Amino acid sequence: MSTTATSFPSGLRPEELPAQNSTLTSRLSHKKVLDILNNKCGHSPQHLRQAHAMILRTGHFQDHYVSGTLVKCYANPYFNDFALAIRVFHHIPSPNVFVWNIILKGCLENNDPDMAISSYKNMLVFNSRPNNFTYPTLLKACALAGSVEEGIQFHAHVVKHGLSGDGHIKSAGIQMYSSFGLVKEARKILDDKDGESDVICWNAMIDGYLKCGLVEAAREVFESMAEKNVGSWNAMISGLARCGMIDCARKLFDDMSDRDEISWSAIIDGYVKEGCFKEALEVFNEMQRQNIRPRKYILASMLTACANLGALDLGRWINSYMERNFIQMEAVLGTALVDMYAKCGRLDMAWEVFENIPVKEVSTWNAMIGGLASHGQADEAIKLFTKMNEEKLKPNGITFVGVLNACAHAGMVDRGLALLHSMKEVYGIEHEIEHYGCVVDLLGRAGLLEEAEKFIDSMPMEPNAAVWGALLNACRIHRNVELGEKVGWILLDMEPQNSGRYTLLSNIYAKAERWDDVARVRKLMKERRIKTIPGSTMMDLGGAVHEFKMGDGSHPQTKEIYSMLESIMEKLRAEGYSPKTSGFLRH
Repeated sequence: MSTTATSFPSGLRPEELPAQNSTLTSRLSHKKVLDILNNKCGHSPQHLRQAHAMILRTGHFQDHYVSGTLVKCYANPYFNDFALAIRVFHHIPSPNVFVWNIILKGCLENNDPDMAISSYKNMLVFNSRPNNFTYPTLLKACALAGSVEEGIQFHAHVVKHGLSGDGHIKSAGIQMYSSFGLVKEARKILDDKDGESDVICWNAMIDGYLKCGLVEAAREVFESMAEKNVGSWNAMISGLARCGMIDCARKLFDDMSDRDEISWSAIIDGYVKEGCFKEALEVFNEMQRQNIRPRKYILASMLTACANLGALDLGRWINSYMERNFIQMEAVLGTALVDMYAKCGRLDMAWEVFENIPVKEVSTWNAMIGGLASHGQADEAIKLFTKMNEEKLKPNGITFVGVLNACAHAGMVDRGLALLHSMKEVYGIEHEIEHYGCVVDLLGRAGLLEEAEKFIDSMPMEPNAAVWGALLNACRIHRNVELGEKVGWILLDMEPQNSGRYTLLSNIYAKAERWDDVARVRKLMKERRIKTIPGSTMMDLGGAVHEFKMGDGSHPQTKEIYSMLESIMEKLRAEGYSPKTSGFLRH
């Protein structure tokens, strides 16, 4: 490690320094230099480079608090250049624990927990004694990297250095052991008499139990807490929702006397992940009535709900809200917007958002490719995939689901098979069962049913219901009763409670006028007590979502709706329209 304080950072040449008469080169106090770094350089690479040059000229780089703060600024993920932060760090003479802690935290903020773990080893080599700010970062790094052995060793170092009573270290240790599934070890830290376990530690234990699916243990901790804060309730709500117990989560949410943004986010996100999109919308509306301003995590969840409900008006309102409140169009929100517009049928607006996202992640490209594919624009989807490659962004398995679906909808058999082959050969991506399902759909839609069946037989893993379902649907489309019958009964054995499988097989028999077999399927449904799920649809009108179910007349405007429907049908009949109903079951 260099000890030359006047070395210039990579990419910064002496001729780029400010002129000698610049005020930056005047003698500045230690406090003034720190103020410049903390207040002027947070979002401006140019200002940071100028400040760096000034620090070198005035000799402040020797001060560990100044040089450490400089590294902290360079490590800001906003600048997306952590390698430069590392190069600057390597020029700091004999860095102290303050500087090492900054580089450890920088590794974590830039999604490199393995580097944080290896940096700790270098820290010990250079005889910099860790302190209570070192270990929370390291324990979190081990949790993220799944480094069990190193995590246990770091915990041993905590005990060795007499820091096991520190509250921040205890909560980080609880989180780490819980992430490994070692809840007994986590509980030992909570119950350790060395130092007091504060409410944050108890909250971490609740979260740990719930992440391991131990709901009753989490309840026991929650109910035994002498002092709870909002975070305690939030940990229970988000954990119960994550375990699929959304009704229990909602009850706790309703019982809260004081909520914060995380509370609202937890219940909305829980509803969205459970597919309860209408309920998520109702909670969001209540949040609006209480004048609570939603931030990006809630907005992202609500955009997912809008996409699944077809609630275009609300989705556009969220987009406008983001613009009015200067909420940055970062990858997560941008991707959610692209997906929402595409699923609501507005590919033009999805394109506009996609083009304006400054930093696109793979998920962003996937959303746009998937949107194009679902709307039958296969050529555009494949062009976008090609452009993604040109920009040196490596696709993932979801990318190929999108492009294979595009080929299936467009009947591009050869191109789809070539893409499947390229996954492993060119990109090193292993085939998953979803990709095989896409190819079965591709072959089936093209009428190549025998090839699709042979392809299933050649799969390296057991085909699931989705794969067989794609072939069964192709048999229905192309009226292949013999193969449809074979596949249909395979599916009835695999998913005996799935009413849709019975209906599809019955419709194949009905189209072939094999009424005895139709009756046989219906009899089997009765014997197995299979209930047909009534068809339903939702529509967004003026920001309100209306749901309609078959046979349900509960909508307050049912009479007016049916009257209008009858008027439309009369006009269609007058134009010679006659619905094609043969070959389908009537219940």
